[in-house]
Amino acid sequence: MERATAKLTATKETPLLRQMRRIWKYRLLYALLLPAFIWVFLFDYLPLYGISIAFMDYNAIQGFSGSEWVGLKYFRMLFESEMFLNAFKNTLLISLYKMISGFICPILLALALHEIRVAWFKKTLQTAVYLPRFVSWVVYGGIITLLLSPETGVINKIIEFFGGHPAYLLVEPAYFRTILVVTDAMKEMGWAAIIYLAAIAVLNPEVYEAAIMDGASRFQRIVHVTLPGITGTIIVIFILRVGYIMSAGLDQVINLYNPMVFEVGDILDTYIYRVGIEQFSLSLAAAADVIKGAIGLVLMLAANQIAKRINDSGIF
Repeated sequence: MERATAKLTATKETPLLRQMRRIWKYRLLYALLLPAFIWVFLFDYLPLYGISIAFMDYNAIQGFSGSEWVGLKYFRMLFESEMFLNAFKNTLLISLYKMISGFICPILLALALHEIRVAWFKKTLQTAVYLPRFVSWVVYGGIITLLLSPETGVINKIIEFFGGHPAYLLVEPAYFRTILVVTDAMKEMGWAAIIYLAAIAVLNPEVYEAAIMDGASRFQRIVHVTLPGITGTIIVIFILRVGYIMSAGLDQVINLYNPMVFEVGDILDTYIYRVGIEQFSLSLAAAADVIKGAIGLVLMLAANQIAKRINDSGIF
């Protein structure tokens, strides 16, 4: 009788009531998530109202209500500006190079660390490659500047040892993008490899044992067992990186570039900083930021759809 009553009560529940009961059941878990939701709302969604600055002749004294709406005026100004177009081109190139190196290097590093069998050496190496991630670009940029110094830098000493001539590489446009890509990979790949190591750690060890019994070499096990096992993780990370393709690294570039490499080193982030903060043209800077965000969103959605069509591994 009681079972029949409970079943009758369950059938009378509306979807909303059922959802409320589920929320109440897991109320403590939702309470733990609440601070994160508040943070995201305050610092990610609430500031979206500021996008309207891009469509008005914004005056900080008059505010949003007193500023005149001008439509797409500042967007037209951007696409007529050679400086913006140059920054846009540099951003795409540098981000593309960084995405390739920052995507491949952590995977190779994670595979190499996974194959190390000496525990103490593996832990020491992991710590060594993680550490640069916790150093700010102000400090890291100073170290790079010292290493590349034409007089006392280690790199130039090596070049001299092999009969070459020292050069201040940071002021050479031909080398600047390469320096950005290499130093970014050196700083970030240890931290990025953690995700792939975690994905490798949960793979079924019986599959490795079966591969060994079949006579597979270590390289064959990597190619046919490890890499297919972490394909889903690789695709998700790739999609997320595509979403940030319009962010070429403000902290890094602003600490390393100089007027000599301005043509190849100026990116959208430094352009927005210079126009918005130094020149105080907030509407123009906001318009550039809207373009940057819109392109990143479109690219991420496109990459997600392509990934879902290939092997149904999209992030949403």
